[in-house]
Amino acid sequence: MSHPIIMDSLLKFFFITVILLLSAAVREIQGDAMVTGTVFCDQCKDGQRSFFDYPLDGAKVVVACGGNDGQVTMWKEETTNMMGSYAMRFNGSPDLRGCYAQVSGTNSAAGCGASAGPPKNLKLMFEIFDMAFYTVDALISQPAQPMPFCPNRTSNPTTNPIPTPTPTPNPTLPVPGPPPPTVRLPPLPPAPFLEASACPTQNWLMQEYRCYWKVVSPETKVAVAFGLIAAKSYGTDMTLQEGLLGRGDLYRTLLREGTTALLNSYNSMQFPYPTLGVIEHMNMALLGSSSQVLLTALRFKRANSGFGKVGCKFTPCN
Repeated sequence: MSHPIIMDSLLKFFFITVILLLSAAVREIQGDAMVTGTVFCDQCKDGQRSFFDYPLDGAKVVVACGGNDGQVTMWKEETTNMMGSYAMRFNGSPDLRGCYAQVSGTNSAAGCGASAGPPKNLKLMFEIFDMAFYTVDALISQPAQPMPFCPNRTSNPTTNPIPTPTPTPNPTLPVPGPPPPTVRLPPLPPAPFLEASACPTQNWLMQEYRCYWKVVSPETKVAVAFGLIAAKSYGTDMTLQEGLLGRGDLYRTLLREGTTALLNSYNSMQFPYPTLGVIEHMNMALLGSSSQVLLTALRFKRANSGFGKVGCKFTPCN
């Protein structure tokens, strides 16, 4: 039988060792603040996101913080990637809850940089140790004029009204003139993304459907598509195509169905999860328990199957 004094001493030694190890681990974590968000091109200039808008590559975003005297106390700028996403790191874990983000410029070739939307405040998602993660609601940048296919697009009213002919005392039959020119409106561009479509993983892996990879490519890194939290779980070298091949492991299953849902969200505006929703649910699952990982993976899988009501609208690429 073990002596009570010896057992008590061993337990105290164990707890002190654990506390020292945890303290050392915490000290090794660098205190940083991370800000992430997305910029969209507001093609219809309606001031909000719609299914005509798309993620804007090459947009410059500035995060600024103001002091009590109205002067800017902190300022940083970053450029969006091809998915319209940006991420900024602030050393020292400063409190950014009073700061805002705004589009400060765009790539001149994008054709969507005539004006920027309103600034948006930073929102604190969570804090862990000395690290803080902030998100920003979607920012917008606008072209000089709304696109021709936008609904409720206003045109300049006619300033010269048609004159009323003056009757003559001896009216004669008018001489027929040339017919007025026919005004033909430009046809609406094809918009397959307006149709409901949900395609399972195996369809996205087939070579004949490779043309449906539009916003991202099979070689796009998982860390780029899903952000910092996914990078910690899957590394910085794994591609989306490798993510689609995940089998067996719970977290690889989540990545497979999450990547499929991300591709479906880019392909169809009627997919149950919007693009930002896929990324948010993916990251929240990675921060949660194993049961939350499984539940999120199953929900993505059901959405990717169309809930048995919506099929995959793929046709072989030319």
